[in-house]
Amino acid sequence: MTASVNHKRKECNSNISLAESDSEQNAVDSTIQYYEEHAEEFATNTLNADMESIRSRFLAYLPTGCRILDFGCGTGRDTKAFQELGYDVTAIDGSEALCGIARSLTSLPVRCLDFRNYKPEEGEIYEGIWACASLLHLQKNELLPVMKVLSQAMILGGAFYVSIKYGNFEGERNGRHFTDFTLEEFREFIKSIPELSVAEYWVTGDVRPGRGG
Repeated sequence: MTASVNHKRKECNSNISLAESDSEQNAVDSTIQYYEEHAEEFATNTLNADMESIRSRFLAYLPTGCRILDFGCGTGRDTKAFQELGYDVTAIDGSEALCGIARSLTSLPVRCLDFRNYKPEEGEIYEGIWACASLLHLQKNELLPVMKVLSQAMILGGAFYVSIKYGNFEGERNGRHFTDFTLEEFREFIKSIPELSVAEYWVTGDVRPGRGG
């Protein structure tokens, strides 16, 4: 499931804290470790995924050549696509192995950062934020403060793309943590972030080669 959300107002709480339990840290560690160990396999499976129509849907909300934050850039596939269209892209991922692949692909200084530790630097602002299959690795209680902080880095009227798996599951699956949402759950969840309003939702199949639509 994917959603585009618009930024409604610029003011939001900048003092967001997150208490970290052992289980939360273990979920983060196991997910990052998975990508450290499977980076090349992940690249093989995802670099050629056809995301053009989904990227176009996101870009329809943005002015040409604007600033985009690729939050959880993985291999840098979408970062490179945005670059080639003339956008000013900043890329961040939590796995150093994936950051290395993204740096090689894009020639950008991709930042390696635990998503929960992201804070926009002074003057860091974007018209668009692209979070493709990245925020879904956070536990639900971690996701809310991270999305609030991300909204601080987006201009008034900006666009925020989020993709998550459709369902009710939360926990480890295939070596990584996943937090799924149904449409109804996500609608309720996003109400907790008054800085954002939902522009549209849509549901897609797996776009990776061989996975089917």
